[in-house]
Amino acid sequence: MKGNNAKKLNLGCGIDIKEGWINLDSINIPGVDVVHNIEKFPLPFVDKEFDEILAQDVLEHVDYIPVLKDLHRILKKGGVLRIRTPHFTSKNNFIDPTHRRLFSVSTWDFFVKSPTLNKHLEKERAYYFDFNFEKKICTCITFEKSSRLFFYNRIAENLFNYSPRVQSFYESTFLSRLFPAENIIVELIK
Repeated sequence: MKGNNAKKLNLGCGIDIKEGWINLDSINIPGVDVVHNIEKFPLPFVDKEFDEILAQDVLEHVDYIPVLKDLHRILKKGGVLRIRTPHFTSKNNFIDPTHRRLFSVSTWDFFVKSPTLNKHLEKERAYYFDFNFEKKICTCITFEKSSRLFFYNRIAENLFNYSPRVQSFYESTFLSRLFPAENIIVELIK
């Protein structure tokens, strides 16, 4: 799956053009291979076409559940969907007027067969969606590290990503307000 023949989609690529990937965006700019609005279904791909899909900084701009469903359709069994969205405490949620959604690490448990932390969600969400991913293999909360001012965020990132329980504790307490995060990175396997 991860070899040279793997078919990869860079969804909502913008100017982040990746060589060897199919770069899709709604705007026809240099390097974009497919011009398509990701909220227009179906996406212009056949079922089970991709080994890997990257949805980096795009799902917060759309009604993401139908998008996830169509990404699930075009992802091969065993394929990986890599997602990056702003964490609900991120200042970027409020700076960018096009952001429509907020995300928690637990958001993604609604889309997998066996949630890692919130086991009670498995039965409760069974009627929510007619698709699900096999598992979530990675969830990481990232913190801004762009200047020396945020030196403590390197420690916070290591500490708050120690385990799913620590991530949940971080989000549920004053710590998430004291140390606001930047992004959530998650990998879902079909």
